[in-house]
Amino acid sequence: VSVGAYDAHMGAVGAEISPGTFVKIIGTSCCDVAVSPKDEIGEKLVAGICGQVDGSVIPGMIGLEAGQSAYGDVYAWFRDLLSWPLENLLSSALNKKEIDKAVDLIIPGLTEEAYRINPGESSLIALDWLNGRRTPYADQKLKGAILGVTLGTDAPKLFRALVEATSFGAKAIVERFSQENIIINQVVAIGGIPKKSPLVMQILSDVLNMPVKVARSEQAVALGAAMFGAVVAGIYKSVEEAQKYMGSGFEATYYPNKENASIYNALYARYRKLGNILEDELRK
Repeated sequence: VSVGAYDAHMGAVGAEISPGTFVKIIGTSCCDVAVSPKDEIGEKLVAGICGQVDGSVIPGMIGLEAGQSAYGDVYAWFRDLLSWPLENLLSSALNKKEIDKAVDLIIPGLTEEAYRINPGESSLIALDWLNGRRTPYADQKLKGAILGVTLGTDAPKLFRALVEATSFGAKAIVERFSQENIIINQVVAIGGIPKKSPLVMQILSDVLNMPVKVARSEQAVALGAAMFGAVVAGIYKSVEEAQKYMGSGFEATYYPNKENASIYNALYARYRKLGNILEDELRK
């Protein structure tokens, strides 16, 4: 008998998760999934993450879950901020269809301009905690922040800083796993944003300084569930075998630019420092 499972866990299976692979399910928020053989993790409890359950992702392995409370929602917040005049001040001059069309162009336009900005070119550092922090060490009372705004700061620079912030948040999670000796060699991304935004994926690869693959399947969650169903039906002997024969592979791989990775390593240190200052201030 096959029963239900968590969507993120099945998405990780559909994305061909294995030890050393870190699957990021990126949408409005982000769910991260990793697996570790029992004999490697033993009885150790990985501190600061969301969940650690025997067999929750792949039978015989420990499933590890983390995540970010906001990812795409960070970008959507900025889009909505910029669209406020259109929707509230110009609604009498423009019809709704024209307004909606203009709003839909905001993120693509910002992305195009953000491509032209080099890492570290602006003085901006942002914190991605606009909806609190899920991992590491959950604290939903935390708030976002943007440091280094000047009169020369424009919308594309702010947008890029927000994209970098979500990547820095991802790096903090990978760092937490690494500190617990959970090996991560590559990232596999599924969801809408990985397929829509090469900019976000390239910055993520540069910040993490490791390859980021985008799963080919647009229905990785359903595919993972089908893999489990195939094992239960006796078509394959194990989840790993089902992944081998049913996996859809990857449509793109983003490799880190070493020069950018070095710059981002320094910017990440500033991100962590800003985060520590903000945490201390908010807890007073």
